Amino acid sequence: MNTKVLTAHVPLPLAEKVDQMAARLERSRGWIVKQALTAWIDQEEERQRLTLEALADVDAGRIIDHQAVQAWADSLDTDTPLPMPR
Repeated sequence: MNTKVLTAHVPLPLAEKVDQMAARLERSRGWIVKQALTAWIDQEEERQRLTLEALADVDAGRIIDHQAVQAWADSLDTDTPLPMPR
């Protein structure tokens, strides 16, 4: 696999944590950073996918009125909670 070197300035406490993690796991600093970056990118891609899915629901009219959700949420700590709005 082709690779590319990326350089980033990180605060010393964060760099020390990376070093500690690398030592604990007996892995290189680069391996730790690559794992963290991969996890963050996966998370951001999922967030983007979910955002686009939600916007498509709004465009298609698949929404629930805010007041209905608020009334339902407010009822959850009562003796007679409302059914979840649909």
